[in-house]
Amino acid sequence: MKLDICFSPELLPLYELEGKVAVIVDILRASSTIVTALGEGISEVYPVATLQECTDLGLQLNCITAAERDGLPAPGFDLGNSPFGFLGEGRPLAGRALAISTTNGTAALRRSHAAAHIVVGAFLNLSAVADFARRQQQDVLVVCAGWKGMFCLEDTVFGGALAARLQGEFDVTSSDATLAALHLWEQAQANLPAYLLQSAHVRRLNSLEASQDFDFCMQIDTYARVLPRWQHERLELA
Repeated sequence: MKLDICFSPELLPLYELEGKVAVIVDILRASSTIVTALGEGISEVYPVATLQECTDLGLQLNCITAAERDGLPAPGFDLGNSPFGFLGEGRPLAGRALAISTTNGTAALRRSHAAAHIVVGAFLNLSAVADFARRQQQDVLVVCAGWKGMFCLEDTVFGGALAARLQGEFDVTSSDATLAALHLWEQAQANLPAYLLQSAHVRRLNSLEASQDFDFCMQIDTYARVLPRWQHERLELA
């Protein structure tokens, strides 16, 4: 079995997805937010590409809506793209569905539809992703959402963290992309937040005064048993 990493959804045409596990990663912040939402009681998540689709689903299903563009909450929706929208007392989340549209993460998920299994990964649920990959006994492709089609450091470092967890059980040496990600993780793991402060996306997020989101998304295994899995046009707990 092999673990490979796709640095951007724009590169997906170069990869064969059939028969593989696709791990969709958008650390800042879509995948971290989706993991948090399901971990805090949301029943199912509908990731959609456009704001209009998000609005329509909200009306159709009477569900919570969340949307973001260029790092900022899109106007007219219940929430933006922060995990803190699903944390704290008094939030009516249990049993409710969520429709979400973001700049990068939801598009990456939609473009990976040919995979045998599609799951959402974040540092918050790293163990759940690794355990699922072991159980499937199939090749794994980590699909990094990136930023508007470009390489993103934090998503790639997650790929390296997953490769480190699966090393010895999966081939993580025959792909230069996986080797590069593994080397990045080896540099970052001692102090992940400090390492990723170098990232352009992190600096962009912090300029929007969302530093608490960054700190939260850097936590490893806060939701160690939460695994969002794509089934029936939606994400549910595996």
